[in-house]
Formats: sequence, structure tokens, C-alpha cells
Amino acid sequence: MTVHTDADRTATALDVLTRRIDRTRIAVEGPELDAVSAVWNGAVTHRPALVVRCATAADVRHAIRAARASGLPLSVRGGGHDWAGRAVRPGGLVIDLTRMRHVSVHDGVATVAGGATSSDVAEAADRHGLTAVTGTVGAVGMIGLTLGGGYGPLLGSRGLAADNLLAAEVVLADGRIVRAAQDGADPELLWALRGGGGNFGVVTSAEVALHPVAQVLAGSFTFPWDQAGQVLRGYGNLLDRAPDALGAMITLTPGPDGDPIIAVSPTWSGALRDGTAVLDGFARLGTPLTTIVKPMSPLAKLREFDGAFPDGARYEIRTRNVAALTDATVSALLGAFAARTAPGSFINIHHFHGAATRTAVASGAFGLRRDHFMVELIETGAPEESPLPSGWPRRAGAALAPHALPGGYPNLLGPDDVDQADAAYGPNSARLLAVKARLDPDGVFTATPLPRGPQHPGPARKARHDR
Repeated sequence: MTVHTDADRTATALDVLTRRIDRTRIAVEGPELDAVSAVWNGAVTHRPALVVRCATAADVRHAIRAARASGLPLSVRGGGHDWAGRAVRPGGLVIDLTRMRHVSVHDGVATVAGGATSSDVAEAADRHGLTAVTGTVGAVGMIGLTLGGGYGPLLGSRGLAADNLLAAEVVLADGRIVRAAQDGADPELLWALRGGGGNFGVVTSAEVALHPVAQVLAGSFTFPWDQAGQVLRGYGNLLDRAPDALGAMITLTPGPDGDPIIAVSPTWSGALRDGTAVLDGFARLGTPLTTIVKPMSPLAKLREFDGAFPDGARYEIRTRNVAALTDATVSALLGAFAARTAPGSFINIHHFHGAATRTAVASGAFGLRRDHFMVELIETGAPEESPLPSGWPRRAGAALAPHALPGGYPNLLGPDDVDQADAAYGPNSARLLAVKARLDPDGVFTATPLPRGPQHPGPARKARHDR
């Protein structure tokens, strides 16, 4: 059948879908379409042609076939937290996994359905006295976080979320349902999923390693803005010798009264009796405005920021990696923050060290295994505010570029951050593109950005080569 118009493509997809999937699980217009296609970032306003609310891998297979038969672009919505809105392609078919949230735990492994959030996984693990390697926000989809890397408070002791991916059930572009595992049909696909994003198929289920961490010691320290440079430099020096059990994030942020402050949030995942002295070192970075140190479960730690990033608010994010918090880098960070144009702008800095650095770079697609600091540049605004974004995160990223490592964290790269994407996977780029060419030669799946390949070296790739 020849399909010419958007209406024709949608009608064709609907015809294919309704042969296999109940019509009540397909949204094509009006408020119902708006509701099921809405994502976390309220600045994303484009609309798909239809949304298929899948409950099984077979549903996903039917949705892929419908998209391909009709010519509609395809996207996959898990947690819906990709800031660039790539879970919903304009005029496309959205595979919605949000009904697939089941998590089961057996023998120290969580089997995670494709739409489960990080909080869903942490809750299931907590019931068994275990914890999963997650990020810092529970509402984020566990699969999406894992496929792109997954920085979090257990990174130093347990690695990235991607490092804890043991196996996955994946529906490929040709409709095949395969098990990606070291002992499965396609171990190379498992390799690509460890950092290469959702670019190879739809992950409908994943097996992730859990760990016997029942409690952590969590700290929160805030300092006045006139101590920001001192605190940043001291933070960098302190983390130069950080034990694996210490994870830490530092934030340049507006305080309760709107004036800027600097906040440090360390997490100790070793024996609690050893953590107090370690966390006390953060209090000595300056003269704290507030100091809190208390034990809690990893689940409670994950929930600390619930509500801080509400659905429907407007967000723009950019990212850079820096090797160290040198005087020049600290000055660039402070200057970038001072140049913000929206009151809700802030900078998060995450430390990459320990177990994550000892994992071989060839073990997965994630391409940067040296010690570094991952910088998030985030602008937020209320849903009714307009215009947003202002472009500050991009300008701040440009200001940091002379002090940054090539590339950037794939989960936070925008679709137009092509030079950073070219360098983000380091020595894994060619291997990653070979998996893409083999499993999805027609480019059905578009998620976090992939490198363009050797025919497009780009300035970032050249910079990496020259280092």
C-alpha cells in the first residue's frame, strides 16, 4: 500500500495495530492523546500522531511493525525524563511502556519491566534488604538511566547503573525479541546497551544486579556564596583521595531567599561507623550555614529530591565533563553561574571515581573511565513562564568548553550536541556504530545521540585525538 500523507500514515498504523492490540490502548486525538504523550519537561510541546500503551513485548513488536508499515517515525516512552523530549517524536508513533512497571527480585537480581522507575526498583530491592545502583531522582525511568550510563551516589563502590546491567529482553527493529546477555543470543547487544542508549531496540525487561547496602550515611551542607570558590576547590581536593564508599554531589543553587548558595551532598555507603569522620571533612570546607548528617536507607536517599523537579515544569539542560576542579575551572564555573538569566538556574557537579573507573572501557559502550567531574547545567521555570529556555545552559557549556574533556554524558546531551556526541564514546565509537548498523540499519530508533562516524570527525573528535 502506498502511503502519501500524515493522515494516511496514521490510518495505516491504526489499521495494523487494531488487528493485534485493543483499541482502548491506542490514543490518537484530543485530551487522551495529550495526557498519555505528556513528558516530564513542560517545554516539550510537540505532539505525536498516536500513542500505543503496551503491556507486553508482543505489544511492542506489533507497534514497531505498525510504525514501519506506515512510515511513521517511532519513539519509546519509559520514564519520560529525557529533557529533550525524544520520548515523543512529532507526528510519530509512541511506544508507551509506563504500564510495564513490574519489578521482581530473586537471588540478588532485579528483573525490571521497561516502564519501571528508579523508585520502583529501589522499593522492590529495599524489601529484600538490598539496593540498586540508581541516579539521584526516583521518578526517572530505570531503563533509560541505565542505558545511558547512570551516575549516582553508589558510583564509587558499585559503578554506573550501566555496569550493573546483566541482561535485557529487547524487541529489535525487525520485530525479533532477543535476550541480550553474555550467555544469550547477542552479547554484543548487551555491550552496546551498557552506555549506548535506547538506539538498538526497545528494552522491555532488564536484569540488574542488586547489592547488600541496607543503610547509607547522608550529609547535607550549605555554605554562603562568598565561600563558593573556597568550597569548590576544597571539594575537589577532598575528593582526590575519596574512598570508594564516598559519593558526593555539589550544587550551585539559589537559596531559600533567592540569593545563591553552594550545597554539598555526600553519601557514605560503607560501614556507618567509618562514615562520620569522612563526612565531617565536608563541614570543614568553609563555615556551613546548615549541617545535617544522618543514616537512612538508600530508598529514602533516592526520594530526597522527590518534588524538586516536578512534571510539567520547563527545563533545559546541557553537560560538560571536567578532569579536575582547578582554579581556572572553578573560575569558569562561578562565572557561568553568575551569568544565569533565570532564577531557577543551577549547576550540579557529580564525582566519577572508584569502581566506575576500574571497569574496563571495553566492557560497555560508555566511553569515559578516568576520574572526572560531570557537570549538569540546568535551567528551570514554571509551566506558565514564557519564553524558556533562555539558552543559558548552552552558553554556560560553551564557557566551560575550554576547561572540559572531549565529549559529555550521553544521557544529557541534546540532539544538536553533535561534536560532544562524536567524542562521548571514546574508543568504543566504531564498535557501537557497527552494532547499530547490524541491528537497526534503517535508523528506526533514535534516542541519546550516537557519534556520526569517521566520515564526520568534528572538532571535538579532533581535540580528543590531539590530546
